[in-house]
Amino acid sequence: MEALGTLAGGLAHDYNNLMSVITLYSEILADRVDESDSICRDAVDEIEKVSERAASLGQQLLAFSRKQVLEPKVLDLGHLVSETKGMLRRLLSEDIDLHTSDECRRGSVMADEGQIQQILFLLAANARDAMPSGGRLSIETKNAEIGPAFAERYPDLRAGSYVSLVVSDTGAGMEASIRDRVFEPFFTTKAKGSGTGLGLATVYGIVNQSGGAVVVNSEPGQGTSFNIYLPRVDAGRVSSNGAETEKLPAGSETILLVEDENALRRALNMALTQLGYEVLEADSGMSALTIAAEYASKIDLVVTDVVMPKMSGPQLVKQLPGSQSGARVIYISGHADEAITGHGVFGRDVAFLAKPFSSGALARKIRKVLDGAEPHDRAWNGLTRPTEDSPRITTVPAT
Repeated sequence: MEALGTLAGGLAHDYNNLMSVITLYSEILADRVDESDSICRDAVDEIEKVSERAASLGQQLLAFSRKQVLEPKVLDLGHLVSETKGMLRRLLSEDIDLHTSDECRRGSVMADEGQIQQILFLLAANARDAMPSGGRLSIETKNAEIGPAFAERYPDLRAGSYVSLVVSDTGAGMEASIRDRVFEPFFTTKAKGSGTGLGLATVYGIVNQSGGAVVVNSEPGQGTSFNIYLPRVDAGRVSSNGAETEKLPAGSETILLVEDENALRRALNMALTQLGYEVLEADSGMSALTIAAEYASKIDLVVTDVVMPKMSGPQLVKQLPGSQSGARVIYISGHADEAITGHGVFGRDVAFLAKPFSSGALARKIRKVLDGAEPHDRAWNGLTRPTEDSPRITTVPAT
């Protein structure tokens, strides 16, 4: 599992780079296709739809690798379960029936998409092991109102409005002595070599970090049900996907673009040029330093990949010549392994975009950083504790 996780993380890095290229070029085409050309318009629309689905697959690879960039956002749990169902089906044996259902009018939650997918993978694997002879795995999403009396029974639960994610199996079930310890790290009832006892501890940690609680119900011979309660939020707190069709914010500042993947660098250059920016293009940290030193005018922003050969993005930023040391910085990356964490933990004020991203996300991030609407720090500081507002890197041990 550890080896497979490492492989998935490495694949996700290259995969996300390629998906960024496809996404950016499809959006560039979409802006230029004549509305009267229905064939080209339909073709571009289909490319964009498939790109979104493929980007979701990249996030699933990162979730499986357990080393993903964390970006809490408003999520529709039922929709996420539906998107993940295919991958869950492949995780289960053929004699296990997978059933999903959700309320049409359920609320939304604030959580990281990759982490919620990770919860689903871990609980599905746990249920599979509890049903060696087959059975039924049910995943249900619904709204839940928690009153004071019910909340008092569980220390992590408070009265209020929640969205409930219920994962139930028809397996062997658990005695009370085992049920009370299932979330303890390294506690396992599996045979030696079959698990580390970190799976359910990871589930508990993710839910707790997202402000929720887990309630487990199980009896010997009666199966097991994990009820995950996540605080319900107003879906209107974030813009809908339709916001991507709005006119993108542009500018005329000078941007130093540093990316070692040639195809992605060209796509980013084209996207930034269309937005009106003057782009200085570099394929490595050393090349970027040379350009920065020789450029006579002011560089307003550096958009740099994090993990590059010989010199990383953070190392490049630290070595910018004095005349350009005031440039603001946006880090981009699709890397998922320890190579990122080795450069320091994301601080609250570090501007970051996880690949793949749309030209709209890039345009809005650039304007927020340049206009001072989004606080930023030029370099990562490895001592800053991540907050719920900032992207974070997490490395969770494989089970």
